[in-house]
Amino acid sequence: IRPTAVAGSFYPKNASELDSMLEKYLSLKAPEILSPKAIIAPHAGYVYSGQTAASIYSNIAKLKDKISRIVLLGPTHRVAVNGVALPSNTHFASPLGNVSIDTKSLNKISTFDFVHYIDAAHEQEHSLEVHVPFLQKVLNDFILIPILVGNASPDQVATILKELWGDEETLIVISSDLSHFLNYETARKKR
Repeated sequence: IRPTAVAGSFYPKNASELDSMLEKYLSLKAPEILSPKAIIAPHAGYVYSGQTAASIYSNIAKLKDKISRIVLLGPTHRVAVNGVALPSNTHFASPLGNVSIDTKSLNKISTFDFVHYIDAAHEQEHSLEVHVPFLQKVLNDFILIPILVGNASPDQVATILKELWGDEETLIVISSDLSHFLNYETARKKR
C-alpha cells in the first residue's frame, strides 16, 4: 500500500475532519459541467485549492454510478523522471480508506519504453495524492491508475491516454499546479 505522504499538511489526516472539509467544499455552488471525460483540477493544499477542486469534483458526483476507473496524471515535484513513472503498489492509502490500483492497466502501459516503475517518484509526491479523497467522496468504488509525468513529450502522454481511454467507466483526471506565479488579474486574462 502506498501510504499517504501529505495527509496532515495538505489536507487533514483525521478521516472525520477530512470528510467534514470535503462536505463543506462540495456543498458550495459550482458551475455545472455536463458529463466530462476528462477534468483538470489543482493539487495544492486544500486551504488553497480545495474550493476550486470541489467545484470540479461536485460535477463528477452525478456520474458515480458510471465511473469506476480513474486515470490520474500529475507532474513530478521531488524526483526527476525521464518519461512517466508508475508505482508498484497495489493500493493507494487515504485517510478515507485504501483505493485499489489497476495493476493490469499499469502492466499494459509499462511495455512502452518511456514508462518505468519508479516507486521513489511516488513516495512523497502530492500531485496525485490530494485528488484521492475528493474522488472517494464523490464516487462509488473505483480503481485507480496513478501516473506521474516527468520529462515526457506530448506524444508520449497521448499514447498512454489512447491506451487507457476506455468508455464511460473511465474518467481522466489531470492534476495541475495551475499557476504559482500569476496574480489573479493576469491569470484571468490568460484563460
